[in-house]
Amino acid sequence: MTDSQIGQSKSMIGTVNMDDLDRRILQAYLNDSRVSFRELAHRLGVSTTTVQARTSKLEKSGIIKAYSAIFDHERIGYQLTVLTEVTVAKGKLLELEQQVAKMPQVMAVYDVTGLTDAMVIAKFKNRDELSKFTKSL
Repeated sequence: MTDSQIGQSKSMIGTVNMDDLDRRILQAYLNDSRVSFRELAHRLGVSTTTVQARTSKLEKSGIIKAYSAIFDHERIGYQLTVLTEVTVAKGKLLELEQQVAKMPQVMAVYDVTGLTDAMVIAKFKNRDELSKFTKSL
């Protein structure tokens, strides 16, 4: 990838060109998505209006899809994080993935290639919960 291609993204609405300020705004949101426009403008040495306009552009173009919080799962009782490989009968993968994705313990479900069909990342409070989950598959 050349320097001129960095920060360019294809989307349903066309190509989005990003400059250094856009990348710095994105990096700031990765570090703290709750930062105010005023604080971010101060850190970046630009006006609040500039940060608002750039953020709006990044949202409308689909580069910023959402803002979220990162939890400390252990502090709320989830002691185990498990990566589980799943093999399913032919033609049942999508059905299983949709069912598993609805389970409250599941963080992510991925299609994979190789000896297994899917990978599931899930969090559990204890081994009993993990055992019940595994048996439900």
